[in-house]
Amino acid sequence: MTTPSQTVGPYLAIGLPWEDGPTVVPEGTEGAVRIRGTVTDGEGNPVPDAMIETWQADPQGRFDHPDDPRGRVPGFRGFGRCPTKPDGSYEILTLLPGAIPGENGEMQAPHIDVSVFARGLLNRVVTRIYFPENTEANAADAVLNSVPEDRRGTLIAAKTDDGYRFDVRLQGGAETVFFDV
Repeated sequence: MTTPSQTVGPYLAIGLPWEDGPTVVPEGTEGAVRIRGTVTDGEGNPVPDAMIETWQADPQGRFDHPDDPRGRVPGFRGFGRCPTKPDGSYEILTLLPGAIPGENGEMQAPHIDVSVFARGLLNRVVTRIYFPENTEANAADAVLNSVPEDRRGTLIAAKTDDGYRFDVRLQGGAETVFFDV
């Protein structure tokens, strides 16, 4: 029997994904990287019916949005959407983002905003992906520094041969840090 707390997740794959949703940039784009990961529940089991959405700046720190007057990189939409597979995995093809202005004119480290939708979540949860090679920018990022030091690792992707790995744990001791937005 379906209960109200179970009505969100199983239906995500019906109407939300689209064919090129996981490709923020087309295959073959110079400098493109793959961000792969797995969404797991509090027990560490894969969540096969989650949805990952990403929103990010282009490599110059500009957004494909009317509120950003600086323009954008042609062919870069900045938004991706990928349902998880039966093993809980997802994959997004994108370019690494540039730093963006934050509050009070301070720069934010390059990052990708991530929304996760899944069964049992009546509202999305929001996190960020930071990149390990941006050591100085990460150390100066006000948002990352608002996270307790022992939890920051849940926001930093691991470098792989062709991109990065970023796993999302929805609950439990190793839960990914989520932001109240």
